[in-house]
Amino acid sequence: MYDVLDPESERGRVYRSLVSHPGAPAGALAARTGLSESAVRKLLKELAAEDMVMTVDQEHGAWEAISPLYVMDSLLQRDAVRRAGLRQTGAELERLYRVARRESGALEVVEGASGVLAAVRRLQFSARREVRVVDVPPYTGAPDYYPSQEQLQRERMASGIAYRVIYHGSAYDDPIAGPNMARMIEAGEQARTLDEAPLKLALGDDDLAVLTLAGDDRSEVIALLIRPSGLFRALSNVFEALWRLAVPVSAAGIGTQIDARDRQILTLMASGATDEAIARRLGLGRRTVVRRVSALLTRLGATTRFQAGVQAARRGWL
Repeated sequence: MYDVLDPESERGRVYRSLVSHPGAPAGALAARTGLSESAVRKLLKELAAEDMVMTVDQEHGAWEAISPLYVMDSLLQRDAVRRAGLRQTGAELERLYRVARRESGALEVVEGASGVLAAVRRLQFSARREVRVVDVPPYTGAPDYYPSQEQLQRERMASGIAYRVIYHGSAYDDPIAGPNMARMIEAGEQARTLDEAPLKLALGDDDLAVLTLAGDDRSEVIALLIRPSGLFRALSNVFEALWRLAVPVSAAGIGTQIDARDRQILTLMASGATDEAIARRLGLGRRTVVRRVSALLTRLGATTRFQAGVQAARRGWL
């Protein structure tokens, strides 16, 4: 994210141009930066999602830069939160590393994609309360595996089994190549996304974990089946740490649009404006703003305003 302060980067050129030319539309920014207008629009959406720019006139496509002092402070705060989260995850992985070398009796090795996928299915069949998954590429199943997996998950959820799944950020980009996040959320799955999940993992209750690894030659996959042990507890803690870091996703609003007023509210939220400031800016009552902000957070599956901005940008609402 720090490239926004680098005048040599594309994002830095767009932000710097907007700092010196407030209210400029994408076309004018494209002319000043030497980038295409489509590239500038994409970069503006990215910067808006990161609380660095905002739209000020939706009708004319005018943009405004957020104060550089605010941007710097925001970057430093996010970096501190990220570092703290990564330190916690790293500590859990270090514990996993040490425990794995002490508790080999709790491990079983499964080789080959078909064997690994079969182990994950057995884990789901045996779960009595909850299945937790960190689902990241590469996906090794045959084309017919994923419809079959969706059906199994629907059946298990219908029988009362909860599913919590952390998806890689690419789940938004190509749902055909692997699990379909939107359909599973609509069926009742709790889902979050995390761009940098460090492992591929499935846990069934407190009984069994399947940790999938790339083979030494990268052409095959292997998995560790891990039963109750210190290693299992470490993996469970890693999942919970990643769950707290990940961004919630909601089925509500996927593939839909919002009205101009809610888009204005989201844009101001993403810039850090309070409910009172939004109400004054848009000429609305504070209660109206509070109600609409609450509805937007619910619709986006977000628990914070920053998460709402990320989700809205991913869905093309900003």
